[in-house]
Amino acid sequence: MQRSESRILTTHTGSLPRPKPLVDLQLRVNRDERVEAGALDAAVGQATRRAVERQLECGIDIGNDGEQPRESFFTYVRYRMSGFGGHGERSPAKDVATYPTFRELFQTHARKSLHTAPPRAIGEVRYVDSAPLARELAQFRNILDEQSRPFVESFWTAPSPGIVACGMQNAYYGSLPDYVNAVADALRTEYRAIAAQGLVLQIDGPDLAMEGHRLFADRPLDEFLDFVDLTISALNRALVDVPPSQVRLHVCWGNYEGPHTFDVPLDALLPHLYRARVGALVLPLANPRHAHEYRSFARHPLPRDWLVVAGAIDTTTNYVEHPEVVADRIELVAEAVGDPRRVLAGTDCGFDTSTGVGMVAEEVVWEKLRALRAGAELATARLF
Repeated sequence: MQRSESRILTTHTGSLPRPKPLVDLQLRVNRDERVEAGALDAAVGQATRRAVERQLECGIDIGNDGEQPRESFFTYVRYRMSGFGGHGERSPAKDVATYPTFRELFQTHARKSLHTAPPRAIGEVRYVDSAPLARELAQFRNILDEQSRPFVESFWTAPSPGIVACGMQNAYYGSLPDYVNAVADALRTEYRAIAAQGLVLQIDGPDLAMEGHRLFADRPLDEFLDFVDLTISALNRALVDVPPSQVRLHVCWGNYEGPHTFDVPLDALLPHLYRARVGALVLPLANPRHAHEYRSFARHPLPRDWLVVAGAIDTTTNYVEHPEVVADRIELVAEAVGDPRRVLAGTDCGFDTSTGVGMVAEEVVWEKLRALRAGAELATARLF
């Protein structure tokens, strides 16, 4: 992974707004409605080209395909793996359930996400179809080749075994550890293929923080931390063929505007996250609940040679951060880490993690990314 050797590099967490025609087609596929393959392929190609071009226009250094081809950041695996079917039902996060008037507001204003009732594991989970990934990677490469100015580096996202196992409930395996390990073994194929393309592999692992107030909401903290250790151990096995320096791990407490009053503190998580076979953490440090946790890096220093992508843009609000605010956030993280070269500027999470349910207006997303670039330039002038 590229370090911020002479300036603060900018990136984001993966998903970017999808055009409405693509959203409509993806939702129809999700409902098992007949969709002409040519129409979907054309919409994906147009959306991916647009996502790449907009990132470059906004000054993003380390970009991706915006996750345009996939219906969400983790449920897409059902099309590539065996064993998934039917519909599960995710319980609400503890903070959503605890505040009745907020829950009513949340349900009134939130559109239905594909994460609400995803399929379940009803058979053996194996990776059986690598063709969709190969097509996506080839298309992305072709689009990159068309650009007059390339990214400094490109990344590609894939889910952690834990978020698949928690989000797509178990109705087949004898235990959660068995299920997590089976998913990890299957995902190894995808991880290896992404890394073989020379891309930075971003593992999306919101489970490593969010499940503390979801699946483990009413259980002791130690039980949740045992789950974190289990998932990281499974992830490490799945990454055995990928150099740690080519992997960054995104961890968050859920990409929604809510109270977040039951979130597990970053201080409790970092010693466990540091066991991952990766070279960087991608963390939300802009939202009001976690903006103070940059201090954790002073108490729990990053492992040697690790980087941190510091969330400096909130992905759940239509406020556009002032570049000075962005710069301040970057500088605070750099001071806590002790070396600005190990800090990249990013976003708290994705802007459209489940197709069509992004909370930030599309035009505002690009303004936020431009503010990220401007803030990184201010921080560069002060830090370097």
